[in-house]
This record gives sequence, structure tokens and C-alpha cells, in this order.
Amino acid sequence: MNQKEFESVIQLPANIRYEYFIKKVVDSEEVWSLYENGWSVTKDDKGTKLLPFWPKKEFAEYCASEDWEIYNSKSIDLYEFIDEFLPNLKRDGFQPSIFFNNVDSAILEVDVLIEDLKTELEKY
Repeated sequence: MNQKEFESVIQLPANIRYEYFIKKVVDSEEVWSLYENGWSVTKDDKGTKLLPFWPKKEFAEYCASEDWEIYNSKSIDLYEFIDEFLPNLKRDGFQPSIFFNNVDSAILEVDVLIEDLKTELEKY
């Protein structure tokens, strides 16, 4: 990915970044997050625990600053993400934070994310 593409995508509205995320992770069959002796976690204004995910390593690393500067980007196999990771996230009371850009992200229910990923996978 070149710098121009990176800069244009990172500035898109959260809902458009979400659509980009779905297409890219299905295409690459991997999801990215930040990890250092545990996954990076944040909370929304209501106190809901959020776990951030990105479509590419570069976007995850872009957000590895301030509170997350000790974290490293780590990939998750897409099928493991759908079948194991997301159900465990739901069980533990977390919500996915999709494609944070240091300003905002798409926050949704685990079941919606799983359904959107499966719908996109059917196209392949």
C-alpha cells in the first residue's frame, strides 16, 4: 500500500472504513490487532470494553501510540477470527472496534460483524 492510499483511507468516515475492512480482511484472510502480553483494549463512553481490529498491519501500527505504544501488530487468521475469536469476545462482554484511526471507529455487535464477514466470504 502506498502512502497516498493509506492517507486517503485512514481519513474516511467510520462506516466507509468498516466496508473497506470487510472487503480487505476477506480478501487477505487475516485481521490485524495490537498485542503485548494481551490484546489492546479500550472503552467507549458507556464503559463498554472494546477490542480494536484493522484490515492491514500498517493501520494497526499507525494506532500503536500513546497508551498503545508498547503494543505490536499481530495478525489473526480470518477463519479463526470468525469461528473462535469473535464468539469468545462476545462471551467476555467485549465489542469489536473496527478500523480505529485515532479519532473514531465503527463499533458494533459481534454477531453483526460475523454475519457481514460471512456474507462477503460467500462472494469468493
